[in-house]
Amino acid sequence: MSFKSTFLRQEDPAVYQDKDSHLARVLGVKDILALGVGTIVSTSIFTLPGVVAAQHAGPAVALSFLAAAVVAGLVAFAYAEMAAAMPFAGSAYSWINVVFGEGFGWIAGWALLAEYFIAVAFVGSGLSANFRGLIQPLGITFPKALANPLGTDGGIIDITSVVVVLMVAFLLSRGASTAARVQNTLVVLKVLAILLFIVVGATALHPQNYVPFIPAHKVVNGNQFGGWQGIYAGVSMIFLSYIGFDSVAANSAEAKDPQKTMPRGIMGSLVIAVVLFVAVSLVLVGMFHYSDYANNAEPVGWALRQSGHTLVATIVQAIAVVGMFTALIGMMLAGSRLVYSFGRDGLLPKWLGVLNDKQLPNHALSTITIVGVVIGSLFPFAFLSQLISAGTLIAFMFVSLGIYKLRPREGKDIPDPSFKMPFYPVLPFVAFLGALGVFWGLDKDAKIYALVWFIFGLLVYLLYGAKHSSLNTRPNTKQK
Repeated sequence: MSFKSTFLRQEDPAVYQDKDSHLARVLGVKDILALGVGTIVSTSIFTLPGVVAAQHAGPAVALSFLAAAVVAGLVAFAYAEMAAAMPFAGSAYSWINVVFGEGFGWIAGWALLAEYFIAVAFVGSGLSANFRGLIQPLGITFPKALANPLGTDGGIIDITSVVVVLMVAFLLSRGASTAARVQNTLVVLKVLAILLFIVVGATALHPQNYVPFIPAHKVVNGNQFGGWQGIYAGVSMIFLSYIGFDSVAANSAEAKDPQKTMPRGIMGSLVIAVVLFVAVSLVLVGMFHYSDYANNAEPVGWALRQSGHTLVATIVQAIAVVGMFTALIGMMLAGSRLVYSFGRDGLLPKWLGVLNDKQLPNHALSTITIVGVVIGSLFPFAFLSQLISAGTLIAFMFVSLGIYKLRPREGKDIPDPSFKMPFYPVLPFVAFLGALGVFWGLDKDAKIYALVWFIFGLLVYLLYGAKHSSLNTRPNTKQK
């Protein structure tokens, strides 16, 4: 079989339906909403509004969040239709495998794999830093060797990151329904903490801090600041916040009535997230001048303390630390389902696609846990953080264009979904352009790292995946 034929061969959606039928459908709309909100409204809502305001947008940081939300919303329409039509584990990887072919599916899935590996490490380390900051006033400090990653400020291993990732892995190994119950409770707590900040912070607003709302454009230390250029630079930095709805779609094989559950969960979680992000950013820049948030890793807690609300600051930060578990649950649940999908299809060792006696992909869960622990606790990961956005945006572009290949097959070999992306055929292309525009705004290093990861992934596919793919046992697989 030629390389082109191998790269473009498509999986039969009925095969995925059969393979994933062993996964228990236990997640309802409430659970999917909690997964989405828990993953989207994570560490970033407590850090990014202040950082982006100081570095790029000034008081107009809310416009950066809105612009990013518009792009995310357009792509979310495509995700909702795909998830309703093809409720398979692996989200974009499995969908693209069906509509474009195995090679393109691998590229999209490989891009997402970078997101999940790095995001697990990123959130685990972020939770560790916030936890240590929370207990420091109590006189409890960790030795540097156990507080920082290897080679960073005398660190050997970030022990807190290791512990929290292992705790979440243990929870997920009990099943999605058990994790969902914990997730639902933690998400409610986190949203209440954010609302508490908004209400209390609104009592300390200073109208002069909003003027001018869009500062004049200038370049500061190589960064675009003010004007539409600053707002655009903020969008690319902020977009990391909105990638969580992919983790929702990755669990569609375990959703009850996915035709209704998935669109409601994806779109609903995005709407809730947008409202909270915009509200937090408007309150933050109103409490203090945006320049005060420069290099401030915890602007929400800082703003509350500086306003005399020390107790509220402690409560909000404590709940924020607990709430970061929700992002870890969402990322590790989705990441393990993606790794399972690769093993299911033979593109990575089939051992990863094996379910245990409780019909759970715990081999895949163990893999993402180990990789997350290694990256988050032993290695500095800051220079890789933008790969989270880069990898996800690549998948977003594939899914947006995938609607053009999906729509003609709906009602034939793919079920006709109850939800469809509006304004077809215009909107899918607009969503693609939006994702491409955000990707273009990422910094040079992020694009280089994405290219290196892509080349590495292509080599893995050529040297292993293409030879071991389960499609090799079905040579009559056709290209559509």
